[in-house]
Amino acid sequence: MPNFEFIDHTADIGIIAHGNSVEEVFVNAAYGMFSLIADLEKVAEVISHQVVAEAPDQEELLVTWLNELLYLFDAEGLIFSRFEIVNLRAQYLRAMAHGEKIDPRRHNLKTPVKAATYHQLKLEKGNHFRARIILDV
Repeated sequence: MPNFEFIDHTADIGIIAHGNSVEEVFVNAAYGMFSLIADLEKVAEVISHQVVAEAPDQEELLVTWLNELLYLFDAEGLIFSRFEIVNLRAQYLRAMAHGEKIDPRRHNLKTPVKAATYHQLKLEKGNHFRARIILDV
């Protein structure tokens, strides 16, 4: 099973992230989102940035996590290719994102992502964990 897959959505793009744990789903959702933005094979891990997020529940926490990463991309010009969840609880996340400053000469920027949305948001557990997130592009 792939770590994530893209789904079509009217004027937006959806991601279904898979994992054996909620932590893996959060990591795979972030990786999927950044793989839309750029070719991640060309991103070096020279910067590690701590991300802390809080939300009323884990579904909203997933959206908050992705939007925090997008903020770092937009405001600080950072692109990430690896993510580690350090601490994840029902309403709290502490994670590390690894990457570097965007270099347009090396990084093939593809699809601009404006935000992760709450539209059709779902985090569920069956045989494994999976989440559906719609991204505003």
